[in-house]
Amino acid sequence: VQLQASGGGLVQAGGSLRLSCAAAKSLFTINAMGWYRQALGKQRELVATITSGGVTNYADSVKGRFTISRDYAKNTVSLQMNSLKPEDTAVYLCNAEIKLALGVFRYDWGQGTQVTVSS
Repeated sequence: VQLQASGGGLVQAGGSLRLSCAAAKSLFTINAMGWYRQALGKQRELVATITSGGVTNYADSVKGRFTISRDYAKNTVSLQMNSLKPEDTAVYLCNAEIKLALGVFRYDWGQGTQVTVSS
């Protein structure tokens, strides 16, 4: 599925940003969606995921500050990021988990959106 991420930018520490990921097909056909991030020189890491049943999962580093949500009418998954810290600076990537068969999944990725938090 084609994914289009948006909403990144430059913000001061303590500020907020909202990222959006628009899917080219209905969210009802997608098993789960998530946001990952990759900082310069570091490995990609999970930020937050949300399943088709609405179950959410967050990295410990963002719990209580970030909220992932879905809008079925707009086929969009959003990530509200509050109380941003310089260590949140990274390229944020949207991900969709597509169920192909029992126990078989495909993972599609959107392009990244840069988030920069200044101190």
